[in-house]
Amino acid sequence: HQSFAAHIALAKTHGKTLVIHDRDAHADILNVLDAEGVPDRFVMHCFSGDADFAKACLDRGAWLSFPGPVTYKANADLREALRVIPADRILVETDAPYLVPVPWRGYPNASYLIPHTVRFMAEVRGDDLGELCDALTANAFAAFGGAW
Repeated sequence: HQSFAAHIALAKTHGKTLVIHDRDAHADILNVLDAEGVPDRFVMHCFSGDADFAKACLDRGAWLSFPGPVTYKANADLREALRVIPADRILVETDAPYLVPVPWRGYPNASYLIPHTVRFMAEVRGDDLGELCDALTANAFAAFGGAW
């Protein structure tokens, strides 16, 4: 908790985006964020929660980033979370070389596989693929402080 609080303080002090990979520490993450105050920008990397956790993160101003496991049959809770997120708060990622989307599960992950995840996300959400792609680009710029 102390290390995470210090990380939050660094992000706030230097105006950097805080990237959080909570690995099933949902309650602890929220408790520390509430105690320390959220930075201007933060991303839930490799989002792994359900719709309730997604809403709690959104209430605090997060962007939620989805890797390949959103495509796995067993991850219905993750897909439900994806459905409740406003289009301006969604990100996509590889977390390469892990978390590969279907149909490439079992192989090393890489950025060229992102289209599989994005197409799946658009289908689950009922979004136009082009509009989702545009939103993902705008969201990445917003979440990380502009185009690089």
